[in-house]
Amino acid sequence: MLLSLKNISVHYKKAIALENVSLEVAEGSVVAIIGANGSGKSTILRTVSGLKRLTSGEILFQGKRIDGLTPYQIVRNGITHIPEGRRLFPYLTVLSNLKLGAVLRKDEIAVQKDMDEVFKHFPKLWGLRHQKAITLSGGEQAMLAIGRGLMSNPKLIMMDEPSIGLAPIIVDELVPVIKNINKKGVSVLLIEQNVPLALEVAHYVYALQLGKIVLSSDGEELKSNDIIKEAYLGG
Repeated sequence: MLLSLKNISVHYKKAIALENVSLEVAEGSVVAIIGANGSGKSTILRTVSGLKRLTSGEILFQGKRIDGLTPYQIVRNGITHIPEGRRLFPYLTVLSNLKLGAVLRKDEIAVQKDMDEVFKHFPKLWGLRHQKAITLSGGEQAMLAIGRGLMSNPKLIMMDEPSIGLAPIIVDELVPVIKNINKKGVSVLLIEQNVPLALEVAHYVYALQLGKIVLSSDGEELKSNDIIKEAYLGG
């Protein structure tokens, strides 16, 4: 198993954000976590990436515990986190943002190869490479955030609400992007409130409610689940 969360609990001061959450991401898979705002979805990613400490439980990546490592050590291990809102460097160029994604890497030839791959994924970014990130549209910023994440050469890329703030036509374009990234051998852990998008791309889905996993199954099965249809798919 690539990533395993085993009975993790997380608190913000006295408030519990996650309670005994267990989930797995198999190598080569796309796993989605769905749920309402405040359900704890983003806390899972922040905890995996070392930005938030566990209260209890353990996190294993490729069979080794990573809870307790610093964020940069976790990136070195092969995990990239694309946070909600993209969090680009707004006054740096597209090219500079991409290069910062590879800041921990030393092999310049491999970095350039991955840069070329990013521009194959997102050809529009090539024409915008000298523009500052703040001048880009929402869809272009989403492309850049994903591209920057790929520049760290991850084994697992974690995306927090990549569709947020995007027009429906741009959201539709995320489906082939996520599938193509996965076909290149990168596993994906996706946080999404856009449940149709999540079910379209995910091999396996967890539903989170008030910090607890309340449902889990493969994406196709959940499409016909009455609870999911009523709560997320408009009946």
